[in-house]
Amino acid sequence: MNSANKNSTYKTLNHWYNFKLELIVEGLIVGIITGLIVVLYRFALDKIGIFADQFIGMQKDNPLLILLNFLILIVIAFIVKKLISIEPLIKGSGIPQVEGYILRLVDMRWLKTIVYKFVGGIMSIGAGLSLGREGPSIQLGACVGKGISELFKRKKVEEKFLVTAGASAGLSAAFNAPLAGVMFSLEEVHKNFSPIVLASALIASVSSDYISKEFFGMKPVFEFNNLIDLPLDYYKYVIILGIIVGLLGVLYNTMLLKAQKFYKRKNIIPQKYRFYIPFLLAGIAAIFMPEVLRGGHNLIESLVSLKYSLKLLVVILCIKFIFTMFSYGSGAPGGIFLPLLVIGAIIGTIYGGLLNVLFGFEEIYIQNMIILSMAAYFCAIVRAPITGCILISEMTGSFHHFSALAIVSIIAYIVADLMKCDPIYESLLEGIIQKQDHNHNFKSNSQIKVLIETPVHMESYLDGRSIKEVNWPMHCLLVGIKRGNTEIIPKGNTILQASDYLIVLTNEDLAADITTSIKEMAETVIV
Repeated sequence: MNSANKNSTYKTLNHWYNFKLELIVEGLIVGIITGLIVVLYRFALDKIGIFADQFIGMQKDNPLLILLNFLILIVIAFIVKKLISIEPLIKGSGIPQVEGYILRLVDMRWLKTIVYKFVGGIMSIGAGLSLGREGPSIQLGACVGKGISELFKRKKVEEKFLVTAGASAGLSAAFNAPLAGVMFSLEEVHKNFSPIVLASALIASVSSDYISKEFFGMKPVFEFNNLIDLPLDYYKYVIILGIIVGLLGVLYNTMLLKAQKFYKRKNIIPQKYRFYIPFLLAGIAAIFMPEVLRGGHNLIESLVSLKYSLKLLVVILCIKFIFTMFSYGSGAPGGIFLPLLVIGAIIGTIYGGLLNVLFGFEEIYIQNMIILSMAAYFCAIVRAPITGCILISEMTGSFHHFSALAIVSIIAYIVADLMKCDPIYESLLEGIIQKQDHNHNFKSNSQIKVLIETPVHMESYLDGRSIKEVNWPMHCLLVGIKRGNTEIIPKGNTILQASDYLIVLTNEDLAADITTSIKEMAETVIV
């Protein structure tokens, strides 16, 4: 090993054991900045939404405004399409891009992404597309984390933690849900419950939530009045709901991927014009069914009041579902959280209404079915049950139905898993990796050393084996094992145990492949 490599290795290892306090301080900075950006994002979307609703109302008395609306939508579509052509990684929700960055599969130009995602998201959602604010908020936060890391010249391992912290802060500020922000980043983005990740993500999420609540108040995102605990006799309906929603979640994932393929393949509509489809559909929906426009926050609040008939709810469900497929499939900047929660809420309302008509199910408990259906639908699609339960509880401001949430979520999870349906963000990430251009490959340097931290899962290939028995990947070195609060220096006869955290040193240009190999050994259960 030459002197430059030795020096790089020494600095990397020395920094690993001294940066924990720095990371917490930096997490606080990331949380505050992310909170301010997401608050501005939410504020802009709220104001545009109010103006758009007023403009749509005026169209009834002045048909010329309908034509003007279509012209505005075409101009917006053109601008958004131009932004995407300049910075392709602003497409869609942004969550798969963040996961790809954590895995070192894609890179993000943080400042450009923040500016273009902010503008593109406001224009797309403001135009009425069935998209949510949470995905862009998560990507905005992740880019803030990357930017802070670059400004302070932090190492790549620290940068990943700050990106995760920023993602936590983004979801927290988007939905006033700090615990869900932390859990989503650990369960879905980082896929690692390391204490270091937890500490930085928690401080970022809480500080971001504080900023958000200073502007938007302490109320939960969704207000459900007079919620009563669901009687145990009704839990049989919860089980059936979990099965139904699990199957519908598989349908959602399947159709969303097919919608993306629709925009790519050859058909009657020339490809250069296909991006305009959801914007024109938004103009049509503004005339006949404005309820399906944008994320659908107001629609959930109207569902609580039970103002729609069952027949109309079925129509709204079908149109909202199809419109969401076209909106997200186009690649317009925007998330799927809020639209899928709205679709889940409609399913729960229909289910509760049918139970009321067929079996005398009390109307007062339909609100419970709305909440349970949202959590189950989220879990079936995203495959993050803990996040789903916490997110819905924080968004509704009630933890009384947590046991029912857990039951319906795990049933939906099992059903989707038995149907061999991949989690939606994994599928979307695969699509991004396959078509990404060389400008967005993760830029790496063989002279730079990085550390990989991976937990050992119970009954995995590594669990119970000595270090010398393991066929480790080439060009990496196991330099430390964290077992609880104890730091173990690895030796050939050291026995690895479940819940150990392995600290592996490797070159930056090999980190993605080695991370994948070690995670496979640490997570794959040996039957």
